[in-house]
Amino acid sequence: MYFCKSELQHIILGIMETIKKIYKIGYGPSSSHTMGPNRAAEMFAARTREAARYRVTLYGSLAATGRGHHTDIAITRGLAPKEVEIVWDSKTVKPFHPNGMLFEALDDEGGVGDTWLVYSIGGGYLATEEGEVPMGITPEGEVYPHNTMKEIMEYIDKEGFSFWEYVEQCEDGSLWFYLEEMWRQMQETVEEGLQDDRVIAGGLHLRSKAHQYFIRASAFKGSLQSRALVISYALATSEQNACGGRIVTAPTCGSSGVLPAVLYHLKRAHGFSDREILRAMATAGLFANVIKTNASISGAEVGCQGEVGSACVMAAVASNQLFGGSPKQIEYAAEMAMEHNLGLTCDPLCGLVQIPCIERNAMAALRALDVNIYAMMSDGGHLISFDKVVRTMKLTGKDIPSLYKETSLGGLALDD
Repeated sequence: MYFCKSELQHIILGIMETIKKIYKIGYGPSSSHTMGPNRAAEMFAARTREAARYRVTLYGSLAATGRGHHTDIAITRGLAPKEVEIVWDSKTVKPFHPNGMLFEALDDEGGVGDTWLVYSIGGGYLATEEGEVPMGITPEGEVYPHNTMKEIMEYIDKEGFSFWEYVEQCEDGSLWFYLEEMWRQMQETVEEGLQDDRVIAGGLHLRSKAHQYFIRASAFKGSLQSRALVISYALATSEQNACGGRIVTAPTCGSSGVLPAVLYHLKRAHGFSDREILRAMATAGLFANVIKTNASISGAEVGCQGEVGSACVMAAVASNQLFGGSPKQIEYAAEMAMEHNLGLTCDPLCGLVQIPCIERNAMAALRALDVNIYAMMSDGGHLISFDKVVRTMKLTGKDIPSLYKETSLGGLALDD
C-alpha cells in the first residue's frame, strides 16, 4: 500500500517513506556532517559541470564542528577535481535547520553562476526549504499509510499483524534483500572493529578499545561476560565510524554502534537466525521512521537524544521482538528507551565523533537490553505513549541551547 505525495507535502504532513532511508551504507564519521554534505556536493557538481571552481559556505553547526567531522574533505571529494573554497560561517544559523550549506559555481573570473542553498538534516538526508531532496533509494516517495505509532498499532491490532508484517505489507519486494545487505555490512563492521588496534585520528590521541575489551570479556562469566561483549561490539562499530570506516546508519553514523552491537550479540549468544534478525530490523526501522517523521534524528537539531536516543529505541524494540514481546511490550520498550534519553546533549570534544560519542553508543546498547527485560516483565501497559515521548523529544530539542547541539561550544567540549 503506497501513497505518493509531493516532497513539500512530506515535510508538512509528516508522511513516512521507506525504512530503507533509515539504513544506509556509508563512511563515517557523521551522517549529517559527512554523508549529507558529500552527497550534496556530488549532486551540485553533476548539474554544474561547466563551473571553473566552487565556493561553499557552511553555516551554523556545520561550520562549528565541520573540521572535526571532515565536512570540508567530504565536500571537496564530492566536487573534485575542481578547486573548492570553503567558507566557515558558524555565526549564521539559518532558521530552517542548523546545518545549512550554500554551494556556488564560479566562472574563471570569479563570477557566480548557479547557486544552491541546501541543508543536511541528519541521517544523510538533504532538504531545501521547499522539501526533502530525493535520495535515489527506491521506492522513492512511496510511503506508509500511517505516521504515528497509535495509528499503526490500531491497524495491526485490527488485522492481527505484527510490526514486521506491517512493514512487509507497506514496502516493496526488495525489502528483505536490502535489509540482508545492511545486516551483512553491520556484522563485517563489528568484526573489523574487533580486530583493529590503533590511535584514532583527530588529535585526541584516543586509542581504539574494542579489541582489548573483547579479549578482557573472557575473564568474566555469565551475564557479566555477556554485557562486556556487548560493550566491545558497540565500540567496534563506533570506532570504525570515528576512523571514517564503512558503517550502516542506524539511524545515523554517530549512533551506528548501538543496534549492530545488540543484534550481533543476540545472534551469537542466543542463536537467533538471520531471518529473525531481519524481521527485527524491519520493526526497528519502523520505530526510527516514526521518530524521523514526527521529530528528528539530527544531533544539530535536537541533540544526541535524536541520534543515540533513537538508536537505543531501535535496539530495544529489536531485542524485545526477538524475545517474543507483544506489540504492546515492544511499544513500551520503545517509549522507555527514548524517555530515558530525553535531554541528551550533543557536545563532542574538538568537534570529533569520539568523546562522548563512542562510549555513549556502548552505554545505549546496554540500556536497550535492560529496557527489553523491563518491558518483557510487564504486560505492556504504561501511561506515556511512544508518540508522546517522541513529541516531547522534539520539544526538548527545541529548548536545548545551540551550545549543546553539535556545535562544540558548551558542555563537555569546553576546555577545563
